Amino acid sequence: MRRILMSGIAAVALAGFASANPAILAAQEVAEPAPLAELVEKVDIPYEQFTLDNGLTVLVHTDRKAPIVGVTTYYRVGSKHEPRGRTGFAHLFEHLMFGGSENVENFDIPLEAAGSTTTNGSTSFDRTNYVQTVPTGALDLALMMESDRMGYLLGAISQEKLDKQRGVVQNEKRQGDNQPYGLTFYAILEGLFPVGHPYRHSTIGSMADLDAASLTDVRNWFIDNYAPNNVILSLTGDIDAETARPMVERWFGAIPSGPEVPEVEAEPTTLAAEKSRVMVDQVPQARIYRVWTGPALTHPDAEPLRLGMSVLGGLASSRLDNVLVRDEQLATGVAAYSYQSEQVAILAAQMDVKPGVDQAVAEARLDEVIAEMIANGPDADELARAATSLVSSEIDALERVGGFGGKGSTLAEGLLYTGDPAVYKTQLAAIAATTPARVTEAMQRWMTRPVYRLAIVPGERTESGATMGGWGDEATTPVPEPDAKEPVEITRTGPPRELPTPEPVGPLTFPAIERAELDNGIEVVLARRTAVPKAVISMQFDAGYAADGAARAGTQSLMMDLLEEGTETRSAVAIAEEQERLGASISTGSSLDTSSVTMNALTANLAPSLALMADIVRNPAFADSEVQRVRDQRLAAIAQQLSSPGGLASRTLRPLVFGDNHPYGSVGGLGTVPVVEAIGPDTLAREHDRWIRPENAAIYVVGDVTMDELKPLLEASFGDWQGTGEPAPAKTLDTATPPAETRLVVIDRPNSPQSVIYAGRILPLTGPTPGLEALDLANEVLGNGFLSRLNMIIREEKGWSYGARSGIDAPDGPRLFTVSTAVQSDRTADSVELILQTARDFADGTRSVDATEFNRVTDGNIRGLPNRFETNRQVLGAIAENDDLGRPDDYYVTLPETYRAIDAAAIDVAARDYLGPENLTIVVVGDRREIDAQLERLDLPTTYLDVDTGVSNAD
Repeated sequence: MRRILMSGIAAVALAGFASANPAILAAQEVAEPAPLAELVEKVDIPYEQFTLDNGLTVLVHTDRKAPIVGVTTYYRVGSKHEPRGRTGFAHLFEHLMFGGSENVENFDIPLEAAGSTTTNGSTSFDRTNYVQTVPTGALDLALMMESDRMGYLLGAISQEKLDKQRGVVQNEKRQGDNQPYGLTFYAILEGLFPVGHPYRHSTIGSMADLDAASLTDVRNWFIDNYAPNNVILSLTGDIDAETARPMVERWFGAIPSGPEVPEVEAEPTTLAAEKSRVMVDQVPQARIYRVWTGPALTHPDAEPLRLGMSVLGGLASSRLDNVLVRDEQLATGVAAYSYQSEQVAILAAQMDVKPGVDQAVAEARLDEVIAEMIANGPDADELARAATSLVSSEIDALERVGGFGGKGSTLAEGLLYTGDPAVYKTQLAAIAATTPARVTEAMQRWMTRPVYRLAIVPGERTESGATMGGWGDEATTPVPEPDAKEPVEITRTGPPRELPTPEPVGPLTFPAIERAELDNGIEVVLARRTAVPKAVISMQFDAGYAADGAARAGTQSLMMDLLEEGTETRSAVAIAEEQERLGASISTGSSLDTSSVTMNALTANLAPSLALMADIVRNPAFADSEVQRVRDQRLAAIAQQLSSPGGLASRTLRPLVFGDNHPYGSVGGLGTVPVVEAIGPDTLAREHDRWIRPENAAIYVVGDVTMDELKPLLEASFGDWQGTGEPAPAKTLDTATPPAETRLVVIDRPNSPQSVIYAGRILPLTGPTPGLEALDLANEVLGNGFLSRLNMIIREEKGWSYGARSGIDAPDGPRLFTVSTAVQSDRTADSVELILQTARDFADGTRSVDATEFNRVTDGNIRGLPNRFETNRQVLGAIAENDDLGRPDDYYVTLPETYRAIDAAAIDVAARDYLGPENLTIVVVGDRREIDAQLERLDLPTTYLDVDTGVSNAD
């Protein structure tokens, strides 16, 4: 992927909490879940199809819910088509496709100025795709630009562009390798497939092969694979085939067809005998895998295996969860899945062994649970729950017209892999019709073959990701020579073409907002949207992990996690099973200032889903056994966070800048080991009583339901919930913070190929401070976006990182300005200097906002507003944020007017006042053997921290 820039009540409880509400139980008893076949019928993406004379296939789906169009382009080439010595090339070429073509100097600038979002690309084993979602009036521009790089790229490729993107991709690889368990997928591919198998090498490739890629390779790859007859163009949204055809013919019709991408022989492999491997990595706990290859996407066993693996380890109520995590507590986390590609699948089950548990005992039990599942298969209820969950997730995907996983991708992938854009219907029908016997048969066919056993165990990492991911014969065959950078004649290949001017956009249509109040005073906020037969309901409480402060870090979020782990009338397993039967998804969590219980439910099952949600909110059991289990999982999660470079940096910054006494001076929601170890049921019950109560709550709903339908259901579930009448505890957000100063804080992480840099400073502003839109736009210029200065310099110009960004949060209290990136180790100090200089140049006027930047962040944002509210969750988040920050309901409707009133001078003033480099606390996590000498020359006050040091007490 091209972009990742840097998401039992105690006996003393009140009567309102003390027992399950009979109305809730009654609602659950009388309302039956909607039949699965009825849900399957709701998944429908009508389309029209046509093909140009040059072989370009076009799919068009009309969806008029918003004035936007998804432009999704699939090329029939991926990493499985790469020759030996050029692994990673398909993905590297994807990056080059964004570097400009003969008539388009930069692919991103015109599109973002026109309001495009999700402008991105990705590469898999089987294909390369490119996605944009644009305002309807910018479709002509998007088609021109997409056609220009399809037909006329070679005249714009240069050695400089190749070298820069090579550096970016290599840092993308380093960033992935640098994570805990970051070498795992390499090891899985090496264990399953023989040398030379098309699925044997990783999509990212090896460092040596990336170094070897040349301009000649670029030219040949383009000529051999990027012709229109190897492409599917999917247009979805505010468009129809009659309108689309002449536009497509105008821009793509003259591009000549080319060679067909050759088919690749790539059968699933069967190991001759069981195979085992142990990898030592800098991880806090052992992770165990059992892996097999599986069949092609079109094989009749594909869907039964998908369901079987879901029952084994995908559902919240899965076999592995129930046995290994809940009952016997041998593991802190499990999973099982079918990772499906076009010609093969990877069937995997995994387990994180609980610290202190004998690994051999845990592995033996894992094998027993898998063997029992293979021998006897799922029961009918398990299978129905897995099928309902899968269909419900497919309904969610209907909300997005474009982007990864949107309707455009669904149609294009169906045609690419099976010849049928509507194959999703066949797949869903197969899921609905699959029997337990059919799942058992498929699992026995594929998972009784020899297994690959992989264990990632704690220790010092000795293997290097740089040499992994390639063809696999590097130990016996010399790696290719690095790119000699021989001159290649670059000439235009097509005529000059002018970029179309996007048409004006109309006023933003934001859903009408209705407000009501339950009998007990809880506010209800509804925005009705009928695009999909679902609703998102979020009950939000003014709490968050700021309610803990540093002294109690982790208490609030652990309490919220326990809500789903049993009520007075339902066990944790019963809660999970009931969600799955209903096709609902309930999540609990805590952000900085808000604790919430959020549900995504089918409207056909809304009554029983709300009854379940209410029981979770109102009647948690906090059973001692469940508290102990979840507490152990939390301790393991803290250890995982401490093993991650990004996790270390994020835990460190806030305590340093806010201090111990401020509510925001916490390590974050996971908390600290001493605090979590001391938490028991009574602590959690008191925490629930203090914060989770009706006078501290609001309910937000977005979806296919009216207020007349919704309010009686909410009254039945929550209306008789009585609080104490007293105000909720106050968070003292004006607590004094430590004096700010520019300083370095360094944390050693040996063997890290990259350094994570995370810098921050408190601003003299709070989230609700009005009139800060100019600051938001200034931050976009500096670092919030792909085209921002920090990202363009550190990533695109220097090639030192996969991405850099800045951010300004908007909490209830003081705002925090941050800058973050992960850079190759030998450029750590250079990157810190560049961050400081870039911020300084903007703040002191050395480099004021220019006309291109100004147009992008003002007019581009205005044009892109409809793209920001495609899904129910996006709309709900916007409404809740408006309430949190004291904004009016029509804030986004009037935002274009606000942006138009902002001039360049206002953006420069905001940068001057708030975005300078002064008084930044700069946390660096990296290998001190590589970075200490570099950092010394920065001549900044420096503190060195151990991983387990209390960061707020550092000297």
